[in-house]
Amino acid sequence: MGSREGETVPRKGLKLLRMRKRNGGMANGSHGEQAGEEPLSPASRLFHEPSCNCYVIAIMGSAMKIDVDVLKAGLERTLLRHPRFSSIQEFSEGELGRWIPTEVVLDDHCVIPVVDPDMADPDQFVEDYVASLTKTSMDMSKPLWEFHAVNVKTSEAEAVAILRAHHSLGDGTSLISLLLACTRKTSDPHSLPTISVVKRPMIKGAGFLAFMATTWMLLRVALNTIMDVFLFLATYLFLKDTETVFKGAEGVEFHPKRIVHRTLELDDFKLIKSELDTTINDVMLGVISAGLSRYLSKTTFSEDGSTKEQRILPRNILVRAAVLVNIRPTPGLHVMATMMEKRSTGSQWGNWLGYVLLPFPMVIYEDPLDYVRKAKAIADRKKLSLESLFTFASSALLVSTLGIKAAAALSHRVLCNTTLSFSNLAGPAEELSFAGHPMTFLAPSVYGHPHALTVHFQSYMDKVKMVLAVDEEAIPDPRQLLEDAADSLRLIKDAVLSRR
Repeated sequence: MGSREGETVPRKGLKLLRMRKRNGGMANGSHGEQAGEEPLSPASRLFHEPSCNCYVIAIMGSAMKIDVDVLKAGLERTLLRHPRFSSIQEFSEGELGRWIPTEVVLDDHCVIPVVDPDMADPDQFVEDYVASLTKTSMDMSKPLWEFHAVNVKTSEAEAVAILRAHHSLGDGTSLISLLLACTRKTSDPHSLPTISVVKRPMIKGAGFLAFMATTWMLLRVALNTIMDVFLFLATYLFLKDTETVFKGAEGVEFHPKRIVHRTLELDDFKLIKSELDTTINDVMLGVISAGLSRYLSKTTFSEDGSTKEQRILPRNILVRAAVLVNIRPTPGLHVMATMMEKRSTGSQWGNWLGYVLLPFPMVIYEDPLDYVRKAKAIADRKKLSLESLFTFASSALLVSTLGIKAAAALSHRVLCNTTLSFSNLAGPAEELSFAGHPMTFLAPSVYGHPHALTVHFQSYMDKVKMVLAVDEEAIPDPRQLLEDAADSLRLIKDAVLSRR
């Protein structure tokens, strides 16, 4: 895998480039420096439990070969200045732990493998390289992040960079936003990216009608929250998803993951969104629901155990996604950039996460648009619920009363009783450069939680990356699942065009 002193990870087509540590590793460590110390949040501490030991990974394509010296200079100006990326985590028995500022030795975090330029399949090599990262952990004596620069030309880029960070450093949305805050517009190297913010609709009107609309909305929020809290508790106690091919076996959180991705057209999502008067997120949910149903219909088992094609799925298949919701809104990119300039996170950083359990209908609809309509109905209902606040508060209460082990057990059991994880992140519409290297694509994911399937959507310029992280023991052909989801998007788009 990487090129660290004393490590040997044999891989086909890969040689090891050893790097020497400066000043014997962590120089001038600040264990006795109390001024900059901060406590870990309960969620950050939770991510160090063996059953929840999660990592965020971001794969980035570069339009040019990576200049390692320029890359390191860029990291010194950006990520190294963020307090979480320049601190180690120290734990005391009975405490959540503390962030201890330290001097970062950049060579300990930059991994530069030497690759065979004449390898037969560079795309497969990069995919295998990323999969190898999911088999390893990080050294707790150093800040928990790595940046890999793989100078091999693939079908989508001249080189590939990979950021891996422990989930305790921040929630996934914040970490990807921080990564984007390290970039600049290719057209204007001094300007930060621009990401559109979706404005929530507000109740318009005045007088009695507005009062009645607000009252009805609050009533719906109360009823939906009560139902969602009941289902969440039932999931913890007894309610389990159907055992499908998407469910992982016991201990799936410890299995390595294979991360695959596919590029889709953002205009296709926008076309469907406009025609059905919905959101892009609703369209993505509908596409995944259709893709999972399509894949499942091909892998349904007959009575003798052999697989067969069938278009009629069994009724009442329960497949749910656990969606992590950041309770505290993620700061904008300008705030992220200011954090690195001032070397301070203030009060706008940390893991403040709640769960939302989102059902995915497993059915073959005659009208492909029904997948989006159903997804919209489910998402609209979830928007009028305080489920994420309840799950966040219940986890915090468990930590304060019964300790981190109890909160970890709750989280682990709920995830084990659901099927997959889902996330959707909006990116900038213009081309970006990281340390002078134009970015061709961005594909984020996460691993280390008890799900055999994790789905991410990441928009960038006029494209959308659909990213799957799978346990190959459960899903041995993840590219077929990508293909089924892409075909579902095409069928939904064709149905929209036929309506016109």
